[in-house]
Amino acid sequence: MPRTALVTGAAGFIGFYCCKALLNADWKVVGIDALTDYYEIRLKQKRRDMLLDDAHFQFIEHRIETPGLLKDLFAEHNFDAVIHLAAQAGVRHSIDAPRTYIAANIEGTFELLEAARTHPPDHMLLASSSSVYGGNAKMPYAETDKTDCQMSFYGATKKATETFAQSYAHLYDLPITMFRFFTVYGPWGRPDMAHFKFTRAILADDLINVYNHGQMQRDFTYIDDLVCRLMDLIDVVPGGVPVTGDSLSPLGPYRIVNIGNGAPVKLLDFIAAIEEATGRKATMRMQEMQPGDVPATWADTTLLETLTGRRPRTPLNVGIKAFVDWYHNYYHV
Repeated sequence: MPRTALVTGAAGFIGFYCCKALLNADWKVVGIDALTDYYEIRLKQKRRDMLLDDAHFQFIEHRIETPGLLKDLFAEHNFDAVIHLAAQAGVRHSIDAPRTYIAANIEGTFELLEAARTHPPDHMLLASSSSVYGGNAKMPYAETDKTDCQMSFYGATKKATETFAQSYAHLYDLPITMFRFFTVYGPWGRPDMAHFKFTRAILADDLINVYNHGQMQRDFTYIDDLVCRLMDLIDVVPGGVPVTGDSLSPLGPYRIVNIGNGAPVKLLDFIAAIEEATGRKATMRMQEMQPGDVPATWADTTLLETLTGRRPRTPLNVGIKAFVDWYHNYYHV
C-alpha cells in the first residue's frame, strides 16, 4: 500500500522537486502552498500544474498558519511522513517585512507541530537553513556548533523553529529531523536567488551587483542532490544509538542534519560558471556587504554521509549549465 506524505510549500522550488521525487517513488502526496506573491506566481502555478498531472497528487491552496487547518488535514490522511518547506524566505527581505516571517515561519511551524502532536507521522523533516549559523566564524559548519549569534531576522526565525521542534520531539515523542540546507540552485529556482538574477542580467547585458567586492563564498548545492538526500533521510528516523559526530538530542527523537555540497565556491567563480554556460561576459558593479549577510558558508556533511552513505556531489559547472539551459527554454531567450 502506498505511503502518504504531506509537503508544505509544495509549489515552491524545493517543494516541487520533493513532490516529484515522492511521486516517482510511488508515494501519495498532499501538497499545500499559499501561492504568495513574494516572487512571480506564474512560476509557482506552473510547478503546481505539472504536479497535478499525477493522479496521486492532491493540492491545497492555503496558508499553513491558518488555525486548525493542518490539524484537520492530519486527521484526514494520517501521514506517514511530513516534509515541511513552507516559509517566507530571503535574508534581505526579512529586514523590510519581518512580520511576514512571524506568520509563515513561526506561526506556520507551530500549527504544523500542533497537528502532528494529535496525529503523529512516522517521521517529520523540517527545513531550517545555513543562516542559523549566523556569525559563527568556525568552518566548516557542523550540526553541533553553537548557533547563538543570528545575523538576520530570517535566520532568527529558523533558529526559533528548531527550538520549537526539539521541544515537541521531547514532550510528545515526535521523530523530527531538522535539515539545514545551503544555497540551493537549479532549474525552476527562485527568481530572487543569485543564479537566477545573474543569468537574467548577463543575458540582458545588464549590470550585476557583486557584494563584498566579490569576496564571498557559498556552499552551492544542486537541487537534485538536496532532494535525493532528503529522500534518503525519510527512513533514517531519529532515535536509538547515536553515530559518530551525531546531533541526536538526548531529550527526544530529534536530530539536525546539514545538506550541502561540502565545498565553498567563490562568488566570482560562480559568476564565471554562468558566463561559461551563457557564452556571455558579465558586467559587474562591486558593492559593500549587505546587512544581515555573511561572507561565507561551508557545510560539514560528515553526518549526512554517515546516515545515508552519500553526500551531494554535482559539479558546479554541470548544475549551472542545467539551470541556464532551463532558463533559455522557459523564458525563450
